[in-house]
Amino acid sequence: MPRLSKVREVSTPASFDDELLSQCEPFVIRGLCEQWPAVREGRRSFDALIAYLAAYDTGEKAEGFVAPPEVAGRYFYSDDMEGFNFERQTMTVTAALDRIRQGAQGDNRESVYLGSVPVARHLPGFDRENAVGSLPQEVEPRIWIGNRSHVSCHFDTYDNLACVVAGRRRFTLFPPELIGDLYVGPIDKTMAGQPVALAVASAPGDPRYPRFEAVRSRALTVDLAPGDALYLPKLWWHEVKASDDANVLINYWWDAFRQGPDAPFTAMMLAMIALAERPRAERAAWAAFFDHYVFRPEGHPLQHLPESSHGILGTIDRDRYAQIRAMLMRQLRH
Repeated sequence: MPRLSKVREVSTPASFDDELLSQCEPFVIRGLCEQWPAVREGRRSFDALIAYLAAYDTGEKAEGFVAPPEVAGRYFYSDDMEGFNFERQTMTVTAALDRIRQGAQGDNRESVYLGSVPVARHLPGFDRENAVGSLPQEVEPRIWIGNRSHVSCHFDTYDNLACVVAGRRRFTLFPPELIGDLYVGPIDKTMAGQPVALAVASAPGDPRYPRFEAVRSRALTVDLAPGDALYLPKLWWHEVKASDDANVLINYWWDAFRQGPDAPFTAMMLAMIALAERPRAERAAWAAFFDHYVFRPEGHPLQHLPESSHGILGTIDRDRYAQIRAMLMRQLRH
């Protein structure tokens, strides 16, 4: 992948189509959500935005993060990596917004963060008034609210469109191929589902992360104001800092190139337990087969044969997908 020097900006797309997304690079769309009622209310005041959102609130509770003032909004592991520096509490969207407002107005600077809350379940109707028409219709929004916060650098396994409603956010991005230089934490003991890059928030010269110093300068930063949106392809690492006392963001996750119910990350996990601890020489042999059949740097593995002879390696349509999946399920049951 060519090295990017900055995040590009594009005009509002008619649709998020294959041509736009197949480059697998992030881009910014300034003012994409400028006309949303939620953005307009947020520009009036945070109280106005709270009232607007509360009108949609079903009262169903979601899990949030709450941290003491000394954390300063940086949700992270405890010093010994055995726990975390925050508590998990359940609350409604309106209750979380009220606590964020209280923190902004008083000396109680506890950090409150409610993330990845499904809008359809907690704020039904909001999505009809605040929509990105160029996205696939089945893509559902999620809401993220909090005060000043620092969300550790992580990746998503889906394509992501992040739309700022209130407050300013800075995204710091690293491309997927730098994974080995970022000193990634545990894959199964995480703060919110995804492993985090431990080195990204470290001070320059931190002796724990020597490889990171060589790639620290490859970070891409982009600042978003209310109404702006950022598209992030799958697996791009991103750290998110919200710099205002009260912040709201809507995001959309979807797989732009999905061919069936099976996710690439699931395939990687299966490959991990099947291959990761085999001898180095055998892993190298399997890597050659994966390149040939899956990643295909030299093209289709049966390009030397007529298409009629490709069998299950032919173009993956719905029927062929089902055929291969059924074959795999039979093998996994043994």
